[in-house]
Amino acid sequence: MSDKKTAGSDLTEAALYYHSHPRPGKLEIQATKPLGNQRDLALAYSPGVAAPCLEIARDPATAADYTARANLVAVISNGTAVLGLGAIGPLASKPVMEGKAVLFKKFAGIDVFDIEVDETDVDRFVDAVAALEPTFGGINLEDIKGPECFQIEARLRARMNIPVFHDDQHGTAIIVGAAVTNALELARKPIGEVKIVASGAGAAALACLNLLVSLGARRENIWITDIEGVVYEGREALMDEWKAVFAQPTDKRTLAEVIDGADVFLGLSAGGVLKPDMVARMAERPLILALANPTPEIMPEEALAVRSDVLMCTGRSDYPNQVNNVLCFPYIFRGALDVGATTINEEMKHAAVQAIAGLAKEEPSDVAARAYGGASETFGPKYLIPSPFDQRLILRIAPAVARAAMETGVATRPIEDFDAYLDRLNRFVFRSGLVMKPIIQAAGREPKRIIYAEGEDERVLRAAQVLIEDKLAVPILVGRPEVLKARCERFGLRIRPGVDFEFTNPQDDPRYRDYVDEYFTCVGRKGMPPDAARTIVRTNTTVISALAVRRGEADAVICGLEGRFIRHLRDIRQIIGLRAGVRDLSALSLLINSRGALFLTDTFVTVDPGAEELAEMAHLAAQEIQRFGITPKVALLSASNFGSRDMPSSDKMRQALEILWRDCPDLEVDGEMHGDAALSEALRQRVMPDTRLKGEANLLLFPNLDAANIALNLLKVATDALHVGPILLGTAKPAHILTPSVTSRGVVNMSALACVEAQKRDAEG
Repeated sequence: MSDKKTAGSDLTEAALYYHSHPRPGKLEIQATKPLGNQRDLALAYSPGVAAPCLEIARDPATAADYTARANLVAVISNGTAVLGLGAIGPLASKPVMEGKAVLFKKFAGIDVFDIEVDETDVDRFVDAVAALEPTFGGINLEDIKGPECFQIEARLRARMNIPVFHDDQHGTAIIVGAAVTNALELARKPIGEVKIVASGAGAAALACLNLLVSLGARRENIWITDIEGVVYEGREALMDEWKAVFAQPTDKRTLAEVIDGADVFLGLSAGGVLKPDMVARMAERPLILALANPTPEIMPEEALAVRSDVLMCTGRSDYPNQVNNVLCFPYIFRGALDVGATTINEEMKHAAVQAIAGLAKEEPSDVAARAYGGASETFGPKYLIPSPFDQRLILRIAPAVARAAMETGVATRPIEDFDAYLDRLNRFVFRSGLVMKPIIQAAGREPKRIIYAEGEDERVLRAAQVLIEDKLAVPILVGRPEVLKARCERFGLRIRPGVDFEFTNPQDDPRYRDYVDEYFTCVGRKGMPPDAARTIVRTNTTVISALAVRRGEADAVICGLEGRFIRHLRDIRQIIGLRAGVRDLSALSLLINSRGALFLTDTFVTVDPGAEELAEMAHLAAQEIQRFGITPKVALLSASNFGSRDMPSSDKMRQALEILWRDCPDLEVDGEMHGDAALSEALRQRVMPDTRLKGEANLLLFPNLDAANIALNLLKVATDALHVGPILLGTAKPAHILTPSVTSRGVVNMSALACVEAQKRDAEG
């Protein structure tokens, strides 16, 4: 079996597991109002629900005030052209539609019902969808084959008074439009003069070409090829009215014949159709959009080997300039819904094109630079369009689309205060649960060697496969090779020890004597006799892993999946030690839930810290938070609320605050305060109007370990939060001690974080 087939089989198994556990599917419905007593039920349903019903009957526009309609989109398909899988039918398309739904929610906070319609007749399909208009604020058509998709969208747009958007067409077209806009600017070519050659004549390709025409390209300069060859005047095979618009009066019949002198190649067809010799015959500084997936029409390295002046885009995430629909569709709908748009017109699409193109030319913000390890790309051949991970996309596209809707008269609820609107969008960015994105992307730029003490654990093995496949880290697993191999096979994993990843066998390591000597250097004067040191180096995998990092044979260590935290902490402290200038270690925990990201410290290390230790914890934690691209907002918590109660713990929190104000004047911090005041500016200002902390705190500092650890575990369960951590702060080299409850996903997240930390240490020398 080839590696490609094996990798594909493994991805299939992982995808099936992902979709079926811990419960089937990717969506659920949650109530947004309290339903805790009889009065709540009376308000939610009978008799209270009659009041909003009557208001909406009197004025239909008030449905936006009393129901979820204004933030609800239907993702609708009949399964006739699914994600490269073809006509697999509506039921089989449901996982894709659920996937589209979760992207809407994650990236733009838009709620979605996915609707799979068992109908291929255009008239009946249109009737079914049009009848749903009272339910939704917008319609996203998905995976419907051409040419029916053109007919369906046109008829629905004519019949419905809400936005109807076929993302396969227009989403791709908008991103292509932005890429072409910026590439032609770099190449100094007016769009009205360039020759465009397209391979593929499906819905996406034709939508791209139509949008480019509306941006200034000339139809006579556009050449289309498909499976039948060149689209020419008089051709009868595989023709339709939408394709015929671009038919050329020519006797040329193949892509090879029409590619000469082309300024832009647009590929939405099949892998390998654009040959290197064709690239050689294109115009100076050509733009190649090879968007077939997973294999582009030509691989970037092949094109660049022929022409060093090529500007290149693909649909793949492992190359620069990824044309990915998630760059635009959530944010276009966000802007359209927020003004109650009745349609998504050409002006709104143009606004999205310009917003995406403009963002690529912006200098990286300080937040973005921190988030991406100080290595943010800038406008140029490798950065024609923004990364799908850029958190500013919603802040640029949604307002631009909203303004265009207002200016063209299709907005039923115009925005009156755009500053307030931008502030609301900005708050969403940090509540979207996507805080790990910049860390993951930064890790992939320079993967580091991470050694795992519990290498035989299933969670580590599963995480290792993800890290290897996604090129996020170079895992080194401590474990017996025969056990590692057997468990990989048992769990259906593709990776194998000694082939795909390195391992350290604790029972037979040629470095054993050197490790013993190194360990004895660390602990020999701390009551550790030589015989005991030899035994520990043979049996304690955390000690082995920490010694590998100390000796420079690995860049970071991850341990703690088995055994007590305090035992692992002792080994890390003895072998890796403290960073210069740090008093002691501390642990930071990140919880990601529907409210966003919340950091808590110290959740695992210091039992009863003093004021100086608390101040140091806050300072180290704030530095770590900035790595996520988040500005830290620190609240020092106590049973006292700004001096309401005197006791030893509240007194030391006040002292810690004074130290932070003195030593970290740029840090936004205040206290001591109650937990609810930390998360509610309104509550905080009632008792302290001149508080130095604005908005919600995102870093909570606790007076002792009991309070921090109890709060962490209660919040984790009560809010169904994802726990990232604990993140060990203050070590001389990257080391993290996880907990026995961690999942394989948690191991991946912490591995990415350890990798970025190791990158930073290398950069600092």
